[in-house]
Amino acid sequence: MSAAVLSGKELSEAIRAETASEAAELAAAGIPPRLAVVIATADESSAWYVRSIARAAEKAGIVCDLVDLGPDAAAGTIRETLAELSGDPVVHGVILQTPLPGGAALEDLASAIAFEKDVDGASPLSLGRLAAGLPAFAPATAEAVVALLDHHAIELSGRHAAVVGRSTVVGKPAAHLLLDRNATVTVCHSRTADLAAVTSAADIVVAAVGRAGLITAEHVRPGAVVVDVGTNPTAEGGLVGDVDAGSVRGRAGALTPVPGGVGPVTTALLLRHTVRAAARTGGAAARVGREGSG
Repeated sequence: MSAAVLSGKELSEAIRAETASEAAELAAAGIPPRLAVVIATADESSAWYVRSIARAAEKAGIVCDLVDLGPDAAAGTIRETLAELSGDPVVHGVILQTPLPGGAALEDLASAIAFEKDVDGASPLSLGRLAAGLPAFAPATAEAVVALLDHHAIELSGRHAAVVGRSTVVGKPAAHLLLDRNATVTVCHSRTADLAAVTSAADIVVAAVGRAGLITAEHVRPGAVVVDVGTNPTAEGGLVGDVDAGSVRGRAGALTPVPGGVGPVTTALLLRHTVRAAARTGGAAARVGREGSG
């Protein structure tokens, strides 16, 4: 038996079409959505991801500014750039791309991004609101995990999900989003004893570590759903996930591909968040205009 393929192509296309329509309406109203991506790394997989965002933004009618500070940028420079973009009224979404230079911490720098423009849910404020169940932009990759499971009609309520990875970018927020859908969640990490024993007991395994081929057949119970969040560059210029797909494919009930699974949905959701942020800005401007004319 071969695992069903949980492709993100159809879902991402639907999200992008809806987003492009909303972006066009905003542009016609004089509010062209604008996203700024701040880069301070030479990481290959990061560069691939940023290029995919820029291409998708252009197709959706969203202006995308790539602000490349170089891999040796000082933490202070990055923070000042984020603060400046957050204060720019024509910018609606701000993303700080990872990894960061030595001495720069995402949690510290992301706090310089205005809550309303934190379209990738990176700031401590956004993450805190997410954990508390309050409105916030969730990290797009974590949201993509749940959106993809929903799209393929994977039941979450009452199911046991094992999330492998505890980063604030994917692992922890994905766990919160799954908890919100009434899944029972176990978060695993580098110090989890006997990882295979934990993950093989789960109905759903989310691999989000950034280590190629970490999850093999021994980590997966027969028929389990496996979501591969990993995007690890190969020597040949391709991408592989955190799951050894060849090993797992004959054991899992369903598996997301890399590339073509979580990745395109993540990009689509980032663009949706940017347009929604721009729409809120437009609504606020309209209210100010009405109040001023009174």
